[in-house]
Amino acid sequence: MKRAASLLLTLAVALLCSAAAPKREFRGAWIQAVNHQFEGIPTRELKTELSRQLDSLASCGINTILFQVRVEADALYKSDIEPWSAFLTGFQGEAPDEDWDPLQFMIDECHARCMELHAWINPFRAKTAATAEFAPSHQMRVHPERIIKYGDLALFDPALQENRDYICKVAADIITRYDIDGFHIDDYFYPYPDGNRKFNDDASFKKDPRGFKDKEDWRRDNVNLFIEQLYKTVKEIKPWVKFGISPFGIYRNKSAQYPDGSETTGFENWSGLYADVLYWIEKGWMDYCIPQTYWNTGYKAADYAILAKWWSEHAGGCLMYLGQDVERTITAVDPNHPESNQQRHKLNLERILGGLQGNCFWPAKSVVDNPRDYRTVLASEYYSTPALQPVADYMPKNTPGKVRKLMPVETKDGPVLFWTAPKSRKEMDKAIQYVVYRFEKGQTIDLENPQNIVAITRRSFINLPYRDGSTQYIYVVTALNHFQRESSPVKCKVNL
Repeated sequence: MKRAASLLLTLAVALLCSAAAPKREFRGAWIQAVNHQFEGIPTRELKTELSRQLDSLASCGINTILFQVRVEADALYKSDIEPWSAFLTGFQGEAPDEDWDPLQFMIDECHARCMELHAWINPFRAKTAATAEFAPSHQMRVHPERIIKYGDLALFDPALQENRDYICKVAADIITRYDIDGFHIDDYFYPYPDGNRKFNDDASFKKDPRGFKDKEDWRRDNVNLFIEQLYKTVKEIKPWVKFGISPFGIYRNKSAQYPDGSETTGFENWSGLYADVLYWIEKGWMDYCIPQTYWNTGYKAADYAILAKWWSEHAGGCLMYLGQDVERTITAVDPNHPESNQQRHKLNLERILGGLQGNCFWPAKSVVDNPRDYRTVLASEYYSTPALQPVADYMPKNTPGKVRKLMPVETKDGPVLFWTAPKSRKEMDKAIQYVVYRFEKGQTIDLENPQNIVAITRRSFINLPYRDGSTQYIYVVTALNHFQRESSPVKCKVNL
């Protein structure tokens, strides 16, 4: 309790000294299929709805979409490996009513809005509780011997190398064929406990214990082997695709005789899902981590403020973001301002803790629906200036060259600032986006202040806001590569 009180005091001071938004910050949102929000909707209507959600999210500063493309060994994209998802069309194996690829659509729509698209899969789940019928190509019918039933669920046995190979094959297919910016998996490894029900992997343990005497250590090693293999699969195909995981919000409890654990008493990754997240960070098998810290400050078993600080302190070299539950946040009281909910409290806490570099919101639809002005607060206060993606020291140091031939050009639609892409020999050096800054005459050229950014764009031009030509501005343009490492600046004077 003393530690929690100290955190609240620190936060109260931070609220009095409101810091400017950082230039680099991950601002993500999960768009999920598992909640049936897409199921059976005609393609034309679904395209409209997804575009509406993306417009709303982009306009409140969200810069990354994590889009669920695999729920239960199925596909919300064109696949020759797994069947079309029932969470899309209503019937597993049935294609959409148009020649449509939802993943390609989301990539195109996100890139048009200068947002990143991360393809999100559930790796080990083979069957959700409601599914009863399977397409001929589904693994429940092709290789039922590799799958373990657990109540109404069914999961790929993580102990089997054939399953790890198969999931990596699915991942490789997505990464090879689609221009995604990231590849993401969620928190389902071994199943969440269902009462006293047993996950029956005795046969696998007996057949191949690999020298382990303790089944829990063996299970953790099974997951470790998978994470290592999946990370290497991603990087061998496209080194610039970022690999991220959103584990359950508690790694280990200090109360469970683990001195470096968090001061919490809830369910653990370590002993419950057999997910050794800190080991993955130590080995460098993740580019980013988004622990699902969905609780609120003041929740006894898993206090948000305690967990935020704990993950900040244990980020290591990994980019660490916090998973935010919108619905829980708006129904909890700010410990420093009882008249408010915890949205500002949580966003401020993320920014004052040095090991954290962003947030991801669950679910995206709740942000769009704007309960208790949640989206409005993002748009008007916290995300009112653009943000580039965070970069980590371990990421490749490649940077694009400077833009060429920067100049204003008069067109029939008014003045336009044009430039030419820098030359590049390697994909890692290629410019895929540009940052445009504007300064008044005599103003210090400060590229670290995001208030000076007027556009982040994939195009090589922007329209200029002409008035009467009497005011001089300095425009500065930089190039960004896949990692959003920034080139040297190029500037020019423009009278508007």
